[in-house]
Amino acid sequence: MTTAVSARLSSPLARRLGGCLFLALVTAVVTGPDGSNVHPLDGVKNSLLNTRVFGFLVFGLLLFAVTSLSGRTKPIGLTQVRTRLSQAVGQRGTRPTGYLLLLAIAVLVPLQLSPAAQGSLFLDVGIYALLALGLNVVVGYAGLLDLGYIAFYAIGAYTTAYFTSSVINGKVVYPLPVHSPLLLNPFFVFPIAVLIASVAGIILGGPTLRLRGDYLAIVTLGFGEIVQILARNSDPLTNGSRGAFGVPPLSLHIGGFSYTWGQDALPYYYLLLGIVVVVMIAFSRLERSRIGRALAAIREDEVAAEASGVQTLRYKLLAFAIGASTSGFAGVLYATRQFFNPETFSLQASILVLTIVIFGGMGNIFGAVLGAVVLQGLAYILRDPIPLIGFKVPDADRFVYFGAVIMIMMVFRPQGLVPSRRRKREITMSEQGMGSADSLGSGEVSA
Repeated sequence: MTTAVSARLSSPLARRLGGCLFLALVTAVVTGPDGSNVHPLDGVKNSLLNTRVFGFLVFGLLLFAVTSLSGRTKPIGLTQVRTRLSQAVGQRGTRPTGYLLLLAIAVLVPLQLSPAAQGSLFLDVGIYALLALGLNVVVGYAGLLDLGYIAFYAIGAYTTAYFTSSVINGKVVYPLPVHSPLLLNPFFVFPIAVLIASVAGIILGGPTLRLRGDYLAIVTLGFGEIVQILARNSDPLTNGSRGAFGVPPLSLHIGGFSYTWGQDALPYYYLLLGIVVVVMIAFSRLERSRIGRALAAIREDEVAAEASGVQTLRYKLLAFAIGASTSGFAGVLYATRQFFNPETFSLQASILVLTIVIFGGMGNIFGAVLGAVVLQGLAYILRDPIPLIGFKVPDADRFVYFGAVIMIMMVFRPQGLVPSRRRKREITMSEQGMGSADSLGSGEVSA
């Protein structure tokens, strides 16, 4: 009997169950109350000897059930279901119908949300989805690791503050200490901000895009830090750490038609939704164009692409300019809706956008948007106590959970939520020892 019990306990199924329950208990302790200097183990005791531990144990059992089912694909027919779903998605006419359904959901669901959730949809989800689409061109299409991407976002926001003014209580208010002699409607600032951000991208990319991997990442990281430090310390130009106040909301006046977006988040959200859809369509065409194929060749093997006649520096500059212009465009939208200061454009924001792109699926347009919805939606949900557990994640610890989600994602699905076909094929070949996944991990240096 002892031998039989030992065999049962040492079986793979029992080890998996023990591991899932142990992970649940560790999570209960990590998210539980703190100990004290006098009784340092009180935190562990109050975490485990509490009714909240049952919620974590249920989570462990659910995790065990999911992992057990995923390891038995044949009896439950998951392989057949997956194949049929892939065939259905690939059928002509099914994909546009799915996109229209998702668009209808994006239009109708915000009407049922609270004003706070609508504001989060615009500022947290929508803006970062647009930023992720731009960075996806740089990272996903061209394979260039850019850690200073948020700097172009700052350029777009401060450009808006420079060219606009507002009237508060009958008095003209300028957002910055310096302002343009010609003050414009924020809608007319869009092309100016896009142009300035594109030029900044070309200026940054010209001398640095001959670098690869870690070296390129360090240079772009330095550029992002320089822009933030200049914005923080240049009080006569940018108002320093106090930021820009008084940027007018978006307004449109054409003939007899006049509309002002005001402070309500829902009109901003619908405007941004339309912009995101247009950008997705444009970048989808870009991916299938000659430029997109050249960027894919550079990502897969830059040396081979250059030997094949691809002007690598020219196309990498173009990718940087496209990504920077998209970020500058997002900066205009953000500035007209929300007060900002230099801390808005921190390195943490750049890494968050990069995380969204990787999590959603590098090289996939829909994946970039889905990554913003999932990660930023998770951040919004974590602001309130978690159901059944009653635990509220502190703001300072929120990115710890982001890191845990990304680590799990990289272990079980490194290609992201919705990988592009080319990206998925590259990772499969890399796992089989037939080359590297992309240029970020190949060549003389890696990132």
